[in-house]
Amino acid sequence: MHQQPSPKRYRAPNKRHNQEENDKPRSLLECAELVLPWLTPSELANISLTCKSLHRISKSITALRSSDASRAFENLPIPFLNSVDTQPYAFFLYTPSQIPSSSSFVSPQRQPWGWSSSHDVQPNCGVETVRLTDGSAENAWGGCACGDCCVDNECPCSRFDGLEDVVVRECGPSCGCGSECGNRSTQRGVSVKLKIVRDSNKGWSLCADDFIPTGRFVCELLTTNEARRRQQKYDDLALGGCFSSALLVVREHLPSRKACLRLNIDATRVGNVARFINHSCDGGNLSTVLVRSSGALLPRLCFFASKDIKEGEELTFSYGGVRLRSKGSRCCCGSSSCFGWLPSEQT
Repeated sequence: MHQQPSPKRYRAPNKRHNQEENDKPRSLLECAELVLPWLTPSELANISLTCKSLHRISKSITALRSSDASRAFENLPIPFLNSVDTQPYAFFLYTPSQIPSSSSFVSPQRQPWGWSSSHDVQPNCGVETVRLTDGSAENAWGGCACGDCCVDNECPCSRFDGLEDVVVRECGPSCGCGSECGNRSTQRGVSVKLKIVRDSNKGWSLCADDFIPTGRFVCELLTTNEARRRQQKYDDLALGGCFSSALLVVREHLPSRKACLRLNIDATRVGNVARFINHSCDGGNLSTVLVRSSGALLPRLCFFASKDIKEGEELTFSYGGVRLRSKGSRCCCGSSSCFGWLPSEQT
């Protein structure tokens, strides 16, 4: 007797299993959007070649990085503009204020840059910034009690008499006033529109993205005592012709004139937008002023507009007049008074 084949049992699809399978790619992409902003440009380029989805995310991160060098640390975005070559931005670690100058501080190796707006992430993740203060204020200007006197951004403690002042004193941690005090104009970050433009000779350069009047605070340079020991390494790399450091030495002479305070400023790897300010042999359009705040251990080197600066004009200043090193770098300032070589000294 012929046996009839048993009917196949219908198995309903496992909706939970299918949902889990569909969620896997989505979870991987969300993970990638969190991880990829921590990568260097070369790492990001390599991972973008693995699949279309990662290529799309990498391209989005590159666009976000190009749109703001400050990573939202500053009050206004500072975009990169390049019509010279294919480099979309300059990679470095951004910090909006002084970093510790003690030998125990270890510079961060990574910093996220290019977060999607859909992720609620604090922009300062990755770089620790601190306020360098001394409770005794033994070598600093004493604090004030101007908290109740500051009205309409004016402060009775203001001691800024113009760009002729070599050292300016501002309210600081030892004072009773707040961040809105009129005598803290250099402590509120960049408040003028700036952009970073690629030049065929100079590389990246900082330019005004709007009119900047004479005397307006632009930005500050940041200090670290690691600069001096790095100089020899930078010199060796510069000999290859493909490396340019952002190192500056500032000396503040004490009133006795018998000694001076030396600041080694290095923004080659960790710094802010001031690292893109180029030298000009004619003095440029920026003036450098040392700013001391009450209770602060170290002075801060700040840039003010020394003349009216037009929109699109490059921001420059003189790196100095000393040229002692035999292996100096070629100057490309283009001014009529150009010496041909950048200022340098034996550090």
